[in-house]
Amino acid sequence: MRIKLLAVALASAGLFSGPVQAQVEIQWWHSMGGALGEALNGLADKFNAGQKDYKIVTTFKGSYPESMTAAIAAFRAGSAPHLLQVFEVGTATMMAAKGAIVPVATVMANAKEPFDPKAYLPTVTGYYSDQKGNMLSFPFNSSTVMFYVNKDTFKKAGLDPNKAPKTWKEVVSAAEKLKAAGQECVYTTSWPSWMHIENFSAWHNVPIGTKENGFGGFDTQFSINSPLHVRHISMLADMAKKGLFTYAGRTNQGDAKFSSGECAMFSGSTGAQAGIRKAGKFEWSINFIPYHDDVKGAPQNSIIGGASVWIMGGKKPEEYKGVAKFMAFLSTSEIQMGWHTSTGYVPITQAAYEMTRKSGFYDKDPGAELAVKQLTNKAPTANSKGLRFGNFVQGRTVIEEELEAVFSGKKEAKAALDDAVRRGNEILRQFEAANK
Repeated sequence: MRIKLLAVALASAGLFSGPVQAQVEIQWWHSMGGALGEALNGLADKFNAGQKDYKIVTTFKGSYPESMTAAIAAFRAGSAPHLLQVFEVGTATMMAAKGAIVPVATVMANAKEPFDPKAYLPTVTGYYSDQKGNMLSFPFNSSTVMFYVNKDTFKKAGLDPNKAPKTWKEVVSAAEKLKAAGQECVYTTSWPSWMHIENFSAWHNVPIGTKENGFGGFDTQFSINSPLHVRHISMLADMAKKGLFTYAGRTNQGDAKFSSGECAMFSGSTGAQAGIRKAGKFEWSINFIPYHDDVKGAPQNSIIGGASVWIMGGKKPEEYKGVAKFMAFLSTSEIQMGWHTSTGYVPITQAAYEMTRKSGFYDKDPGAELAVKQLTNKAPTANSKGLRFGNFVQGRTVIEEELEAVFSGKKEAKAALDDAVRRGNEILRQFEAANK
């Protein structure tokens, strides 16, 4: 009875309290499942609980390619979300979707929300900005590729467990000793193109393609068949032939091979750390990716992976105001530090990085800081600020197919990389023609 009386009283009070303004809903489509999806939902919940004017509604839409395709189709039908999470290789495709997106810099300026591109890590800013320095999308889950070592296997092989290989010569030397000590899987990698073509190029300050890796225009061409690229892939092919390199697959299959203890050395995303901590029953370290020490200027800086958040076009001013407030919320140091320390993704702002460092987190987990140090090892160049190739989802698939042919002994590195350039350029020309 008391509950009914309370309900009546509240309803009566509502009659005299004036109209209540409805919350403005902001739809956010994303591609994060499992623990990462829970962490993403936690950010939305925290924002929603901190104010009453706007409500972020998150929706999982499948893989990155699936969600991007769905969002473009929804835009054409007039039912696109306000926010869309897109992986880094979809940047050029999103840019070319005329009218479908609004630059984050524009939305923030119109809403008069604080926004300084210089506050973000330079490698992150460069990847998601146009030639004039205007940020197009909001950096969200940024990662990079790192080099992991199973310390227990190093001890067993008589190697110093606290001295991970820094150069590819040292990797090969360690691999030979590990193999001689009975280690079946010596080295493996996740995301072969991302590691051994894209980050390899940036780390050695050589171009992946012309026109500043595509930043300078859609009429770019791939250049991944240079003598250095051929030499590096030939080295991996030789390692595979000798049983020193085990090919795991095109995506993150290498993560499990390392975290299970099967492989002694591994290159993969910073995001692999959570899985290694959970499954790994051995001592391990995270390190800078190796480099060829006879290449002038190497190492340079690695490039990011992960995704950014794009703001879709065709929405109302009050909705964009809510979007801007949410972007400002995500940029705060406290939020960024929490996201970084709980997920393994890098903090996207300098302030969040400093806050995390001063908190003592890196003293307890030194490996967590190395990703930021590697991304900011040197100021980004035209070769190392990222890539901007149209339809690079298909382009990366072509590269992976050619690398597989090399690693399986079906093709020589030079022929495979020549074919990757030829086939990749055909995809670029199709994209260029469609976006003139």
